[in-house]
Amino acid sequence: MKKEIGIIGLGKMGANMARQLVEKGWSVYGMDASQETTNKLEKEGVKGAYSAEELVSKLSAPRVVWLMVPAGKPEDELLFGKNGLTKLLSKGDVIIDGGNSYFKDSMARAKKVSKHGITFLDVGFSGGPGGARHGGCLMIGGDRATFKKLEPLFKDLARKDGYQFFPGVGAGHFVKMVHNGIEYGMMQSLAEGFAMMKKSPFKLDLTRVADIYNHGSVVESRLVGWLKDAFEAYGENLSAVSGSVGHTGEGKWTAETARAMGIPVKIIEDSFKFRVRSAKKPSYTGKVVSALRGQFGGHSIKKK
Repeated sequence: MKKEIGIIGLGKMGANMARQLVEKGWSVYGMDASQETTNKLEKEGVKGAYSAEELVSKLSAPRVVWLMVPAGKPEDELLFGKNGLTKLLSKGDVIIDGGNSYFKDSMARAKKVSKHGITFLDVGFSGGPGGARHGGCLMIGGDRATFKKLEPLFKDLARKDGYQFFPGVGAGHFVKMVHNGIEYGMMQSLAEGFAMMKKSPFKLDLTRVADIYNHGSVVESRLVGWLKDAFEAYGENLSAVSGSVGHTGEGKWTAETARAMGIPVKIIEDSFKFRVRSAKKPSYTGKVVSALRGQFGGHSIKKK
């Protein structure tokens, strides 16, 4: 395939994807709701566009447009609105949804997009802004022929061996949704354990605990490494970090989908409920979860 792509949404993830692809020789056309953001990326080699019409006009057919925009109404307006992509693109073009969309919504969008002769792929992208910049983990859903055609793109965005195709539209977002549900449970478990150690009768250096856990223990992981980084950045009391934990849709979607499938997911469900309760009941456990979110996802975690 020609190394040319349009990216709509130049936030933390989209901007770093664009930077990585430019470094790898791609012609990247970028558009963002913020003109200031687009201007900034133009100075780094991205070819700026200031409307969907301009972006599409600059791409050569068959076009590939990658969406990194908030799921829901903003995405639907971009796809199906008055000047939406389905009215601007042509038969044979491809739309890739790389955001955290609900898998059933992706299936419905693909069905509507296909009526225009446009192919829709869904990609779950894990690794946060750092992964977007230096190589992430991609879970790709859709049809195999389109995946094979676009495989050079996915290879250039992923870390080594960091992408997999799963047949069926929505499959990529389903795998990513469950990934995020598992992530909720893993973060909650770490937070509860470190809250215990903080309140223990021993004067434990929690930074050193995180360090030893990450040298050959069974729980060795990137999450433990990020927790050590958070302690080093904010101190072990995490005084500046909010004890109320933010949350997006994936944990809730995972719990609801599991319930509909008749599969108990008590840990995932309870970890989501903890985040909801933490809005009114902040705690040290919440601070640890918030600190982790800040480390790998760049989420705002400051104490209000």
